[in-house]
Amino acid sequence: MLVEPLLAERTFTPYGPSHWVLMGLIVVGSVALAVLGHHWGRTAAARWFARGFALAMLAFLVPMLVYRHLPAQWDVEVSLPLHLCDLAWMTAVYALWTRSQWAYALTYYWGLTLTPQAMITPALDAPDFPHLDFIDFWAQHLVVVWAAAFLTWGMDMRPEWRDYWRSVAVTFAWGVVVLVFNESAGTNYGFLNSKPENPSLLDLMGGWPWYLGVEIVVGMAAWALVTWPWTRQRVQGMAKPC
Repeated sequence: MLVEPLLAERTFTPYGPSHWVLMGLIVVGSVALAVLGHHWGRTAAARWFARGFALAMLAFLVPMLVYRHLPAQWDVEVSLPLHLCDLAWMTAVYALWTRSQWAYALTYYWGLTLTPQAMITPALDAPDFPHLDFIDFWAQHLVVVWAAAFLTWGMDMRPEWRDYWRSVAVTFAWGVVVLVFNESAGTNYGFLNSKPENPSLLDLMGGWPWYLGVEIVVGMAAWALVTWPWTRQRVQGMAKPC
């Protein structure tokens, strides 16, 4: 009887026990899904698993989205699905179901660079596990990383340079739209109008609006670095003598 009140009052603490457990789940889950997918290869089993994974994500995250829109939970500053992590899990669902190259590329770039950064320095002011806000936040991030790992190392999907530029354009367009919305609604989705209160990499990039420009440059460089090895391998493979 005394456990529930204690859990309800406990606030999430970065680098506390629950944070380290979840960081471990990122690695363990990603490796397990990559190995499982690699074992299946491009078989029907892998395709069915990918679709099952997509359905499981929908079954959990759509009710969470509805939960955020309930009158008791509604807050225009946090309830709308305008953070990049919201778009990331929706895109990951589509990529898993269809294996569409554009959806995969966005899942790859968002899931393996931006999402881990959000998990390392989480902007989460909420009760700790098992509160729904805690579960909602971490589930959104975990599944995107797992989906990216499964599609890349499990199903052998790879980004190309055209995917790089298309993903940069889509992310930039999202940023412009959300920046305008934030300005009109007084919100801060994507932390585009001000930095989060918790420590993050943005603290190293100067004040607003300069950190947005630095973020673009650093992000594009990081995405180029995670694209180059795959494209280099393909070029070397094509150059091998018969």
